[in-house]
Amino acid sequence: MSAHRPHIIVLHRWRDTHAHYADYLDHAAAHVTYVSTELGRASLPPAAAAVTTVALTDDLPAVRAAVAGLVARFGAPARLIALNEGDLDTAAVIRGEFAIPGQSAAELAVFRDKLTMCRTAEAAGLPVPAFAPAPDPAAVLAFGEAHGWPVVVKPHRGTASRGVVQIDSAAELAALTAPDGPAVPTGLAAALAAEPHLVQTYVDGPILHIDGLWEGDSLGSWTVSRYVGGTCADFTQGTWLGSVEEDDPALLEAVEAFAAAVGPALGGSQPWVFHLEAFVTAAPGGGPALVFLECGARVGGGEIPFTWRDVHGIDLMAAAVDIQLGLTPVLSPLKTGEVGGYLLLPLPVPAPCRVEAAGWVREPAPERLPYAVMHTPVGSVAPAISGYEHVGTRFRFRGASTREVEAAITEAANSFRLTCAPVDGPPDPKS
Repeated sequence: MSAHRPHIIVLHRWRDTHAHYADYLDHAAAHVTYVSTELGRASLPPAAAAVTTVALTDDLPAVRAAVAGLVARFGAPARLIALNEGDLDTAAVIRGEFAIPGQSAAELAVFRDKLTMCRTAEAAGLPVPAFAPAPDPAAVLAFGEAHGWPVVVKPHRGTASRGVVQIDSAAELAALTAPDGPAVPTGLAAALAAEPHLVQTYVDGPILHIDGLWEGDSLGSWTVSRYVGGTCADFTQGTWLGSVEEDDPALLEAVEAFAAAVGPALGGSQPWVFHLEAFVTAAPGGGPALVFLECGARVGGGEIPFTWRDVHGIDLMAAAVDIQLGLTPVLSPLKTGEVGGYLLLPLPVPAPCRVEAAGWVREPAPERLPYAVMHTPVGSVAPAISGYEHVGTRFRFRGASTREVEAAITEAANSFRLTCAPVDGPPDPKS
């Protein structure tokens, strides 16, 4: 080991090239080491000083042991980089334990604990749906009776809409929380007992995701997209999920003001990359009004990193890495003139499953074809891994307008078929 070369550790799980680490980190000037899943090894730079494999990057004891081994070989880390939402909590804990500069667990809480997030947003004067802690079914019932039905119950620290439940009535709540025998909680009651939850009023309106950079005192580059086909929670139940960037001037104006208010409310005067979700409702005087849903201090999931690079010429991951390195992020203005979008199709049977066929039932017109289509290769096994990378099929789109791209997304969702068969036992992680 060269004493003058700093040691940087990267926590990594993606198989695809969500992040171009070789563009962000000088692997010749620093010992850049990786703690990665087996699937993630495929997208790591060949110049990595070392790669330690763990089964799951959110397995804190395994990651702790891997980091300790790398520290023994390359010295104390100058920084720890973690870009996937599911790895942020682990990274914050490891930073604290190994005295690594960067975001701490306390600093991360406003972005990862949804109850803390809602309280902070409300205190800043942002419009937030009514909410309350939900420690048990009685608390959910009391909230629903006070605020009206439907309500939405969710874990404080869920990702990719894990565990989000919409409850339409007191009778449905009773059915979801009925015990299986004396004092044996099942269903929602068991979930509430297993980890902290909150309950919120249901907002009936389209959901936007707003992605970009808060520079510390103003908005940097940003885009706003609308979910189509279903919501992230619907996707967990087997509905396809699409996203299309918006080009309506009135909506863009409202979003810009809203995002500019969220930036300092959650992040203060520090730069941060955001993935912000909001409901669109009608303002009293007409036009769009936004209601806060939730926000992460990270690059959005799905195909967002790819469409930003492909359609707009900007790598938002580069800004996220700069922030975690303690540098000032600098992004060029967005390349405009095109609208981006993506589509995620769920697996037709639960994973692990073997892909038997994939293709168009009827091929869209050339102008409506996605510019990229990704799925587990035919004959290979789709792994049972959560998140938006290991889904049935992923599509990316670009076009001249929101209307054009949304039509292409809908047509693709109804025209592509993936055929899979269940397999017994866990899949080969290298498949």
